Amino acid sequence: MTDCSGSHTRRPTRREILALGVGAFVVAALPFARRRPRLVRRVVPGMGTLLEVAVAHPDLRFAEAAVDAALSAMTAVERLMTRFDPGSDVGRLNTHPVREAVLITGPTATVIRAALQWAQASEGAFDPCLGRASELWDVEHRRTPPPAAQYRRLAGRQLYRSLDLDTWHGRPAARRTDSDVHLDLGGIAKGYAVDQAVATLRDWGITQALVNAGGDLYALGESERGEPWRIGVRDPQDPTRLMAVIPLADRAVATSGDYFRFFEYRGRRYHHLLDPQTAAPRLTDEHSVSVAAATCMEADAAATAVFGMDPRRAARLLEVHAPGAELVSHA
Repeated sequence: MTDCSGSHTRRPTRREILALGVGAFVVAALPFARRRPRLVRRVVPGMGTLLEVAVAHPDLRFAEAAVDAALSAMTAVERLMTRFDPGSDVGRLNTHPVREAVLITGPTATVIRAALQWAQASEGAFDPCLGRASELWDVEHRRTPPPAAQYRRLAGRQLYRSLDLDTWHGRPAARRTDSDVHLDLGGIAKGYAVDQAVATLRDWGITQALVNAGGDLYALGESERGEPWRIGVRDPQDPTRLMAVIPLADRAVATSGDYFRFFEYRGRRYHHLLDPQTAAPRLTDEHSVSVAAATCMEADAAATAVFGMDPRRAARLLEVHAPGAELVSHA
């Protein structure tokens, strides 16, 4: 599975603001509502979605600065890993001549390595190299499917096998061995960005916070009541309603769903989650899946990989490749 939403900065659409808020999740019962002076919360556009950081601290100015630092950590990840900027690590790799190594930064190498491991473990159900198909479908702007001949030639290719990750004079480097490889880290980079924001908050001494990147969320510590945060998962049939409430403390959860970005054509929904076997939006009766894990990068990649997957196969994949991760909601 690949996420063809990408990771570029843009302003959220009216539908996203009104129907989705900051993504798949809402705080089911805002723990700080009765103590507003202690809560600093900010929502900004980024990574093709909305980024939210909420911090609780007695010193509001300190909390504001911590929020600034956390958001900066996420935008730094975006600058490195967006496929929409030819100067980013991913942009340079996608435009560099085939078979020539491209020097990349350590963070990008970390995410690529994890993406390739997920691709291998899922037998290609997660493929971060299907960016050309993502560009063809471009569900943010299209209203009709692209010509079948254009995307079918990318189907079932396991393109991730044609991306090499190595070092050059001690620095990380990547190389494409097939011109059809276009790296797209949209199914894993948001989770990594959330983890970086959380690490930044911990460095600041913050012990109670929420970080959310449009459906990839980490709950740092517990609520002020000494209980896990209560995270509401939106119902894909009616995003104004909740279909589940997940208790969360020092743990991540990520949701993949066909109701985030899509267009409808002749009665069918064409969404942003592509099936590498067909290079087209996955045909499935499932509309949403949520995975909880120790890190948000793990939860993000897992949710992308198992969306539409047979539940038994999904459980085996998580058991082997992500011990401790679990399916917590699907519909």
